[in-house]
Amino acid sequence: MEKEIQKKKLALVVIERLKKEYPVAECTLDYDNAWKLLVSVRLAAQCTDARVNVIVEKLYEKFPDVEALAYAEQEEIEAIIRPCGLGKTKARDISACMKIIHEQYHGKIPDTFEALLKLPGVGRKSANLIMGDVFHKPAIVTDTHCIRLVNRIGLVEDIKEPKKVEMALWKLIPPEEGSDFCHRLVYHGREVCTARTTPYCDRCCVQDLCAKKGV
Repeated sequence: MEKEIQKKKLALVVIERLKKEYPVAECTLDYDNAWKLLVSVRLAAQCTDARVNVIVEKLYEKFPDVEALAYAEQEEIEAIIRPCGLGKTKARDISACMKIIHEQYHGKIPDTFEALLKLPGVGRKSANLIMGDVFHKPAIVTDTHCIRLVNRIGLVEDIKEPKKVEMALWKLIPPEEGSDFCHRLVYHGREVCTARTTPYCDRCCVQDLCAKKGV
């Protein structure tokens, strides 16, 4: 119990430090409609957000709404999204997902976590992103940056499975802070606490709190 109390205190300090460092917390996937975020987050698996943002422009030029995408040939979708990787699987999921949204939800995406999880290609990470960014409800998005950083900082200890990290963070992060906190972890993970190079601890706003400096 004492350990959890200390972690909650640490979490609050980390949240405030990241707020000062990154005042604006937004998803780095471009979208102007909820269903487009759903498409983009599926394409973002094993692909950079920057590349997804370029590819979806081409996709929406040809298929500008849910109905058009729902009834597009999977091969046509795959041909456009192939640069994002896993083209066949992603095209299949997007096609099936858009059909359900068009036929069962009249073009609107469902607004409950459970309903989102039933959509093809939507896992916990994607569902949480939608809940937080679209519906402004409590959410914890455990992407690779989140998992790496909360382990390094010491909010969790040697937990790499996304769902387990999510469950651990729900106990530490105030619900209203979860979504923005995870966005800020993405910014920090890309710019400072990097994965493919040695972390830039000398310019880290939480370096004095970190359990694993330079790891």
